[in-house]
Amino acid sequence: MGSLDVWVAHMMQKHAYESAQHRERVETAKKDALASAAVVSNLLVESVNGGVQEAFINEKRIEMEARALGVTIQKFLKQTSQWLNVVHTLDTALKEIGDFENWVKTMEYDCEQIAGTLKNVAVARDQT
Repeated sequence: MGSLDVWVAHMMQKHAYESAQHRERVETAKKDALASAAVVSNLLVESVNGGVQEAFINEKRIEMEARALGVTIQKFLKQTSQWLNVVHTLDTALKEIGDFENWVKTMEYDCEQIAGTLKNVAVARDQT
C-alpha cells in the first residue's frame, strides 16, 4: 500500500504543480489580454479623437471662409449698387442731352420759321 500512497501523493503534487502552472498561464494571458485591450482602446480613442479634431478644425476653417465670403459679398453688393447709381446718372444725363438736342432743333426750326417769315415780310414790303 505504500507504493500506492506514494503514487497518489506524487499525482497530487503533479496535479497541484500543473494547476499552479495553468493558473499562472491563465493569469499571464489575462494580463496580456487586458494590456492589449487597453492599447486597442487607446488607439481607437486616438483615432476617433483625431477625426473629431480634424472635423473641428475643418469646421472652423469653413466658418472663417464663410465670414470672409460674406464680407466679399457685401463689398460686391456695395460696388454693384454704386455702379447702378453711376449708370442711372449717366442714363439720365444722356436723356437730358437728348432732350436738349431736341429743344435746340426745335428752336432752330422756330428761328428758321421766324427768319423766313421776316424775310417774306421784308420782301413783301420792298415790293409795295
